[in-house]
Amino acid sequence: MGDLLLVRHGETEWSVSGRHTSWTDLALTPNGEDQAKSLAPLLAERPRALVLTSPLARAVRTAELAGLAGAATDPDLHEWDYGGYEGITTVDIRRTRPDWYLWRDGVPPGPEGHPGESPEEIGARADRVLARLEKAFDADDGDVVLVAHGHFLRVLAARRLGLPPSEGRLFQLATGTVSRLSLEHGRPVIAEWNTRP
Repeated sequence: MGDLLLVRHGETEWSVSGRHTSWTDLALTPNGEDQAKSLAPLLAERPRALVLTSPLARAVRTAELAGLAGAATDPDLHEWDYGGYEGITTVDIRRTRPDWYLWRDGVPPGPEGHPGESPEEIGARADRVLARLEKAFDADDGDVVLVAHGHFLRVLAARRLGLPPSEGRLFQLATGTVSRLSLEHGRPVIAEWNTRP
């Protein structure tokens, strides 16, 4: 059975400034493109059974630059819908909500089509992804690679480890990194986290 590789997309202007970015489809910065390219050697040395990416441009481009040709998009790999907090930093949010904490408080509704999501809703999406991956894991043809976004991948890691979605708060995830979830004695474990070349 292969491992589950989690690739966070490269840097964007908003990831640098700390702005919450879900549906806003930003391009990678030049540094973000370099981050993505630098992942290619890490990913090339491992056989792959399946590669999926978020449909957003920053994830698709990261997959391309990292040498993950032929990746299929999966809408469930989309970033957390930040609702009314799209494009706003935590510092700005805390000017009016001093004790706000994403993992506990969630987000207010945003414009039409963006109601925001709770940790539990993100957890349900992550569970759907993990359920669809079981056949690829059982085939033992190599690793499953997911190219997506920081908060979503943190929730997915928590769910894979059997933790509640809100425990994704424990797994800080930098841009342009690879993390690896493996098995030990038949149970999911973190084998590597936030790896860069």
